[in-house]
Amino acid sequence: MIYDVIVVGGGIAGLMAAIEAKNENNKVALITKGNVFKSNSSMASGGINAVLDSNNTKEINQHINDTLISGKGLGNKKAITYMCKQASKIVNKLVEYGVEFDRNEDGTIAQRPFGGGSSNRTCYVGDKTGSAITMALIKKAKTKGITFLPNNYILNLAKYQDRVSGVVSLNKDTSQVMIYSSKAVILAGGGYAGIYRGYSTNAPDYTGDLLAVALRAGLYLKDMEFVQFHPTGFVKTNYLVTEAARGEGGYLVNSDGNRFVNELDTRDKVARAILKEQLEGKKVFMDLRHLGLEKIQQKLPSLYNAALNQTGINLAEELLEIKPVAHYTMGGVDVNMTKCELKGLYVCGEMASNGVHGANRLGGNSLLEGCVFGELAGMEALKYSQENEYSPIDYNTVIKDIEMIDFIFSGDTTKNFNAIRISLGKTLFEKVGIIKNELSLTLAFDYVKYLRQISYTLHCINKEKNNNVELTAILELRNALEISEAIILSALKRKESRGAHFREDYPEQSKEYDRSFVVKELKKGFFKISFKENEILKIIKNLFINKE
Repeated sequence: MIYDVIVVGGGIAGLMAAIEAKNENNKVALITKGNVFKSNSSMASGGINAVLDSNNTKEINQHINDTLISGKGLGNKKAITYMCKQASKIVNKLVEYGVEFDRNEDGTIAQRPFGGGSSNRTCYVGDKTGSAITMALIKKAKTKGITFLPNNYILNLAKYQDRVSGVVSLNKDTSQVMIYSSKAVILAGGGYAGIYRGYSTNAPDYTGDLLAVALRAGLYLKDMEFVQFHPTGFVKTNYLVTEAARGEGGYLVNSDGNRFVNELDTRDKVARAILKEQLEGKKVFMDLRHLGLEKIQQKLPSLYNAALNQTGINLAEELLEIKPVAHYTMGGVDVNMTKCELKGLYVCGEMASNGVHGANRLGGNSLLEGCVFGELAGMEALKYSQENEYSPIDYNTVIKDIEMIDFIFSGDTTKNFNAIRISLGKTLFEKVGIIKNELSLTLAFDYVKYLRQISYTLHCINKEKNNNVELTAILELRNALEISEAIILSALKRKESRGAHFREDYPEQSKEYDRSFVVKELKKGFFKISFKENEILKIIKNLFINKE
């Protein structure tokens, strides 16, 4: 099947990209691993940051400054400035697409405070902002004539020399390997916090599949050690207690009944404070009782219902026990805004590392980043597809993928791959989580290496080809282990504490590490970790190389 532009990922970034890439004359496909309605974007509840008055340069500069401060010295000012200046336009576009933001009595869009922000700039739809935006974008994409290709698991990129030529996909309905040819490809497949299985707000299939695909295509990953733990998740189910709960005035109290942290501090500080209480044997609770039933049901209806249905807790009368959970990943494919080294390939959303979030994402900026850079990726992919022709497909790569799938079906296995995934999640949380050190990271690395060897001996117990969930689980495990290794090696290399990365053996921030690390997989199982080269020095060096 042939398309002008293929977008992989059905979250906000992917949907925005597909909408922008589609015109009256071209063919655009949006590929999703599962159901198009399921994404981390749709579960994002708190809101989207924006200074709504595009002429208010003082407030826009403050938004830029807040984002830079949260990034702890690793933020890319060019990308941050672009995002913050585009925010009001993006919110207006979302309103045009049908998003019904909460309003003040005078009809203006309501805005709430969020952790790390110096102003009330977070626009919201109750506590279901992500879901409201996602549904509006799906409707818009359908009216524009975008082709939806659900239940397609991307195995690899198809490329020819230094250009992308499409994607190689597994049709999950039939277990057949498919080739989708295109002039341009946009990757918007989300982050990798799902590998912390059992300790994450993400669904367990958010295993960084497309980051592993990017590694195999020879691309660099950047800032992989920066995994953001949301301070507040349900203890039993990991359901996210939106930051809006604290933004609306909720307290965090320990089992002694004491407040112990500034609830609206940055997420890394709040998460570490909660973990410290728990390590001392205390439980931690979200306290909303003082807000009253009416306000809770008006401002936080989804949270109120989830607490009642999942835990039996009435938030207007009872405390809700919480814990920190892996939530968002700042690391991803190293891109300049949305472009990377492979021509015709664009990356956006959580899986892109464009420097907007640096070492620690500011609450309310994820939905904004997804919208802004999804839009930009779509515009750039459309332009590229209009100026270039299709590149050939290297079918040798496709044959290797077909042989890999046949191998997984061919043999028998005695190992429980779901148990391996659960064990991996527990190991990552305990040893590569909120607090880590050289010993914990080394132990985790050795265990991941061991699991990675095992993963290539796994086979499907069920040999049925139609909708074989075991096949996908094995492929996800392989990718999760590949990404886990990149995280651990990056965390070992960064001998300091900065933002979401905290090492108790190096508890201070060090000027020596005022740069990002990039990871490249030279061949299967062999990674190269290095400081990201200064762009200006890189240009100068290339000039001299070209002269020679």
